[in-house]
Amino acid sequence: MRKISYRPVYNRKKCLNSRGTALVQVEAYLNKKKVYFSTHIYLRPEQWDVKKKVIKDHPNQDALNGMLKEFIIELERKELALWRQGKVITLNLIKDEFKSSTDISFLNFVRKEIDASQLKDSTKQNHLTTIGLLQSFKPSIEFKDLNYNFITSFEKYLYDAGYQMNTVAKHMKHLKSFVNAAINKGYIDLNDYAFRRYKIKMKEGKHVFLLPDEMKRLEELSLINRNMHFQHTLDAFLFCCYTGLRYSDFTNLTEKNIVKIDRELWLIFNSVKTGIEVKLPLNLLFGGKALNILTKYQNKWNTFFSLKSNSNINKELIRIGKLANIDKHFSFHTARHTNATLLIYKGANITTVQKLLGHKNLTTTQIYGEVMGSTIVRDLKKCQKGKD
Repeated sequence: MRKISYRPVYNRKKCLNSRGTALVQVEAYLNKKKVYFSTHIYLRPEQWDVKKKVIKDHPNQDALNGMLKEFIIELERKELALWRQGKVITLNLIKDEFKSSTDISFLNFVRKEIDASQLKDSTKQNHLTTIGLLQSFKPSIEFKDLNYNFITSFEKYLYDAGYQMNTVAKHMKHLKSFVNAAINKGYIDLNDYAFRRYKIKMKEGKHVFLLPDEMKRLEELSLINRNMHFQHTLDAFLFCCYTGLRYSDFTNLTEKNIVKIDRELWLIFNSVKTGIEVKLPLNLLFGGKALNILTKYQNKWNTFFSLKSNSNINKELIRIGKLANIDKHFSFHTARHTNATLLIYKGANITTVQKLLGHKNLTTTQIYGEVMGSTIVRDLKKCQKGKD
């Protein structure tokens, strides 16, 4: 028997959609003929490694690459099962078998729901990460599997894998939304609702930010010899401390987002998360420190805005923090918290900070006014001076 060969293929039609992404498919080849299966994974061109046929430089690359491998393994399982039944293996037979089995599977239903939704690409990828974890937990999931024991076992699986409570809660919320969609479409009976007796557990998160002296340590950190490869990560992190950008917004930037207005450079972009346009006068933020970093990468801005996956960057920041003798666990998103907190501490109006961060609601911004106790001391000193 000649075995079918499978391989992942990106952007087979050589055409990006309106969001600048294209589909990853799996090609099945037998007897000089091919058929293609959709993985429902969409990527930007720079997120696909052409040589290695894997996903790279993506916030969820590990989970998505796992999904891609599992997808091919599932096709091979179908082929082996048909061979054991004594059937003559053809591409059409595999396609029909795969279609008949996946049409009624929970994971395939969820992938189609996500693909057809109006969610932003970043939100879709977060949901796809949950699908990847579900598939790792149980490769084949039917609607009837979605009971109380399933979701509590999945929760335990996440904790055993080392995920923290709020991360587990995020994935459980995604799973709950998947189950709700299946109920609304009639795939699961409302009486069998698995989340009826289950409560998602969360703890109030703390905004980690860096103090001025910690920022100074990073700014003065000398990365030489074997630590030189951390320099790009450090510069990107500091740039976001000065500008308040999220990881997704930073990596979505191009040199076109650097605009000259009245002889000064501005950073103008639409937030990936909220879609709100943000305009930042770089010369007026923290003494123009972001401008100094841009000057360092003159004529290489697109390279500067290209980073490794968020998880890999966070691992490097842990190392950088230790090199700078900072006794605080911080991630790339800490840059945004640091920016907001220090701006408010320096006396920036809360509504100004709201616009700089691109927050839709002022209440989101007001959190930063509460996280730094010294802010209260500064304001009280101002009041005392006013009375004297």
